[in-house]
Amino acid sequence: MSLLPTAMINKADAAQRRQHSYDEGEITKKRSVCTHCSVGCGVVAEVQNGVWIGQEPSFDHPFNLGSHCAKGASVREHGHGDKRLKYPMKKVAGEWQRISWDQAIDEIGDQMLAIRESAGPDSVYWLGSAKFNNEQAYLFRKFAAFWGSNNVDHQARICHSTTVAGVANTWGFGAMTNSYNDIHNSKCIFIIGANPAEAHPVSLQHILRGKERGGKVIVVDPRFSRTAAHADHYIRIRPGADIPFVWGMIWHMFQNGWEDEQFINQRVYGMDEIRAEVAKWTPDEVERVTGVKEADVFQAAKTMYEHKPGTVVWCMGITQHTVGNSNTRALCILQLVLGNMGVSGGGTNIFRGHDNVQGATDFGVTSNSLPGYYGLSQDAWEHWARVWDVDYNWIASQFDQASYEELNGSPVSPMFTNGITVSRWIDGVLEDPENITQKDILRAMVLWGHAPNSQTRGPEMKAAMEKLDLLVIVDPFPTVSAVMNDRQDNVYLLPAATQFETYGSLTSSNRSVQWREQIMAPLFESLPDHNIIYRFAEKFGFADQLCKHIAVNDGEPLIEDITREYNRGMWACGYTGQTPERLKLQLANLHTFNKTTLKAEGGPCDGEFYGLPWPCWGTAEMKHPGTHILYDTSIPVAEGGSPFRARFGVEREGQNLLAEGSWTAGSEIEDGYPEFTSDMLKELGWWNDLTAEEKAEAEGKNWKTDLSGGIQRVAIKHGCAPYGNAKARAIVWQFPDPVPIHREPLYTPRRDLVAEYPTYEDRRNFYRLPTRYGSIQAQDFSQEFPLIMTSGRLVEYEGGGEETRSNPWLAELQQDMFIEINPADANNAGIRDGRQVWVEGPEGGAVKVMAMVTPRVERGVVFMPFHFGGHYQGEDLKDKYPEGTAPYVRGESCNVVFTYGYDSVTAMQETKVSLCRVRPA
Repeated sequence: MSLLPTAMINKADAAQRRQHSYDEGEITKKRSVCTHCSVGCGVVAEVQNGVWIGQEPSFDHPFNLGSHCAKGASVREHGHGDKRLKYPMKKVAGEWQRISWDQAIDEIGDQMLAIRESAGPDSVYWLGSAKFNNEQAYLFRKFAAFWGSNNVDHQARICHSTTVAGVANTWGFGAMTNSYNDIHNSKCIFIIGANPAEAHPVSLQHILRGKERGGKVIVVDPRFSRTAAHADHYIRIRPGADIPFVWGMIWHMFQNGWEDEQFINQRVYGMDEIRAEVAKWTPDEVERVTGVKEADVFQAAKTMYEHKPGTVVWCMGITQHTVGNSNTRALCILQLVLGNMGVSGGGTNIFRGHDNVQGATDFGVTSNSLPGYYGLSQDAWEHWARVWDVDYNWIASQFDQASYEELNGSPVSPMFTNGITVSRWIDGVLEDPENITQKDILRAMVLWGHAPNSQTRGPEMKAAMEKLDLLVIVDPFPTVSAVMNDRQDNVYLLPAATQFETYGSLTSSNRSVQWREQIMAPLFESLPDHNIIYRFAEKFGFADQLCKHIAVNDGEPLIEDITREYNRGMWACGYTGQTPERLKLQLANLHTFNKTTLKAEGGPCDGEFYGLPWPCWGTAEMKHPGTHILYDTSIPVAEGGSPFRARFGVEREGQNLLAEGSWTAGSEIEDGYPEFTSDMLKELGWWNDLTAEEKAEAEGKNWKTDLSGGIQRVAIKHGCAPYGNAKARAIVWQFPDPVPIHREPLYTPRRDLVAEYPTYEDRRNFYRLPTRYGSIQAQDFSQEFPLIMTSGRLVEYEGGGEETRSNPWLAELQQDMFIEINPADANNAGIRDGRQVWVEGPEGGAVKVMAMVTPRVERGVVFMPFHFGGHYQGEDLKDKYPEGTAPYVRGESCNVVFTYGYDSVTAMQETKVSLCRVRPA
């Protein structure tokens, strides 16, 4: 019992015991979902008299099967934590003052309206959160649209935006294709750039289940992690050399005829171009660039070939690079070569970070899309205006009315251009206004459920915060935002409630949509995020438009109405079938779902997959079961089958882009076909399958914009996928590198490779800002900063760490920020284990941390976790927090040292490879 936190310990009742006052009141159980990583573990809360008195893991839940990691086991403290922000506050002359909600909304709102009048709506940045539930995420993006700006984003930009871009542009949707549970069926589990044992601890039980069933585990990582300790084959790789390693594996596959030729011929476009690039990566060249010997590369390739189906798992070790989009595409291509897609035990199992980072991405809390991946075209805006039942011209009038030159030289409105990304918001403040394609620089920053210490270039972020006219922080905890700057005035802290104090849905990494029950009423003066959104909308004068078809009760928009509204519009990725009623019914029947297939076996949800994983096609009346495994053609679409999506056209350069000789079971079109439109239904003779009402709505529409769902219903009735049946793309001709190629990191110690594998030239990408590449790489920092620096997660903490480092149970487990350094490097620098050291970076940042001397990292490589904050370049910032809110554990942020570097497609930050030097403190 001493090993369990108090929240996990239940009362042991004697047969007869004396009654006390604290025994009065019925104990009820509420079901929720852990608010940390993306596995989606079920939590059962015991509530008495409105107080959360106990907690246990859900033993019925198909994801965690009665288990929790350290974070999940202590999650009650997140709700009841003493360190929480208890009421609105503002900073005046360097001192924190308590204020009312009315005063906060009025003062902030007045300043924002003044900024809007002088500098335009794009000068206010609305940074959202992966901690929103789906309904709040949707409402937040709608709110930003009505404010009139695409300067809105969230954490996915800095963790998996390169996944979304790379994967979606390969086969249609940018998400995990299978599930944690489906790994039970994998015969090979290839993990690269991921550390599930610490980052997603409960996921490891599914990986180990696969291993127990005979699956081989391969781990490729620069660091011997806790995950690597479970590997059958661990391969150490040089940071930033992932593409050469993958091409080296495929080189052996092509040499030995291990590719799945039938799968490639039927379902893949552009493999010949891949063959040409892979041919360059001979074993000698792979070893020269990656540091991995031929025998290890060959063994990895052979193991994947001999143990099919195999799955690929990756995380931020793959995504957070200047070539992140190419990294993710290379891994997709590996699976296409082997024919490991659309099969149980195969696929790309991409582990997302926060509990609802998948959902927040799906619902458009991004600078480049409206909800459902509709993008920012006029057609997309017109679709959502119809869903919202708001005049399109009114929405357009909310935006800056000027036009700015885009890459192709044509003038375009900010309404149709991607906003500034969260990874680059600091440049939106500090950059010369002449270099920013919007009316003015950013003048107000709203950090809503976001930890700034998870972002690179800490000193410049501090300068940006200090230059702003207004800084607003909305969070259950103050976060490092409140203390990492030297602002004396015009900083506001608004206390958001946790997800345990509200209810609604979230989407876990495998696309399953889960429903949370409310455990307790909001504590202190905190408010749920959707209440705060509504209060700002009232201040700005568009609350009636925001909630035109959403009931509002005492200032709180009704969650179920928000769900039903996005059901009405999210046709493109299949969020139309998961109604509140269906999700609540699943929550009440967790025990009926198979723990491997995720399919309900009997009971009221019989035949449905747990969480109705998107796409869940059509209206709820169709009873689509959800899609457990994407691109599985062995079962009908009506039962969760699907081909690759036809989103890239019908042909290119005279070559067919549609599938050839491949279709889903039961399809009446036994070949490839384009996406469905009203005209296509007419050509096929299926138009009269629509009702009169459906015809009226579907006329002139396609499967994404038909609000009746009739086009989707009829396509599925005839066994077809609404989005068509196409080939996956091995080349993406719209990207800077259509075929993924290796480019050395900006801060590389391998100066011998720069000429052969250079980065991009400095360029202006489509995120409104210029981006440096070659001008940085041209400088040799490796003599003065000889160590390769990488970063990652710990099992005890999550994200920026403010909430988990404020949890006494977790704080006890990991009390110091540290750097892992190889014994040889430590001895050469006169560093001893457990002593303080300075870590200095080439852009001027420095952090003082504890040395952990360990062979986990090889010579020349150091590792730091990124969950720490509350210290800044040697100074403890405890006294800058509002009284009583400083976390138990404070430490330096590694991102004070991490440097400039952004993906060429998504502006993902580069945190997995930079340079530093380490010296004794």
